[in-house]
Amino acid sequence: MIEYDGTNYCGWQRQANGTSIQESLENALATCCRLPKVTVTGSGRTDAGVHARGQIAHFQAPHDHLPVPRKILKSLNGLLPSDIAVLRVARAPDDFHARFDAQARRYHYHVSLQPTALDKSTRLQVRCEPNFDHMNAAACQLIGRHHFGAFCRTQSPTQNRICRVTQAEWIDERGRGHWHFEITADRFLHGMVRAIVGTLLEIGNGKRAIDSIAAIMASQDRRMAGPAAAPHGLVLEEVIYSAPLFREVT
Repeated sequence: MIEYDGTNYCGWQRQANGTSIQESLENALATCCRLPKVTVTGSGRTDAGVHARGQIAHFQAPHDHLPVPRKILKSLNGLLPSDIAVLRVARAPDDFHARFDAQARRYHYHVSLQPTALDKSTRLQVRCEPNFDHMNAAACQLIGRHHFGAFCRTQSPTQNRICRVTQAEWIDERGRGHWHFEITADRFLHGMVRAIVGTLLEIGNGKRAIDSIAAIMASQDRRMAGPAAAPHGLVLEEVIYSAPLFREVT
């Protein structure tokens, strides 16, 4: 399990135009496991500037060549930069796949209604308070199995744009002017959560009707939805599997 602040990274996936979370992990693993090359597969790809609290990834290597998980854990956190932390390490079944075995994923998008110094890299500051009741009424329309093409980046190569959303709601964090949008689904499309948040904020600001979500989804047209919210408010909170992954770390 991996936690990271995505501010200084070009996203999860290794890219030629900047340092990625994947590249950083692969380099650290190759060093601590004394292997020439390691390929790390994540449960999903987060965009540039997006954070994670519960990213899951796997890699394959000869068992007799690997240190025990607790030693890998300690070594990785000594090698990685301070904005990436490995929280748990465990041996997985040989057929385990971090992406394809995931049953669901949960994201939070954090906003603040007032200026914040400590949380500025993980919360979007909203200057005019939106109507969260209206946004929650609109978010209810996301629940269920729908075509989410209207909330997917137009250049995405993904052909299947059907997702099943089981949770979508704005939550008040103890009345401190901090809110977050929590959404859980079996899969997410490229840019989907940020496009949904941007659209809901327009509804909360009276720029769209509360009942407009269904029509936006039916259009399957990205131009019908709102602008993508800034990446720094988004956090991958949890990846859910059918069985526990971390029964022991030895």
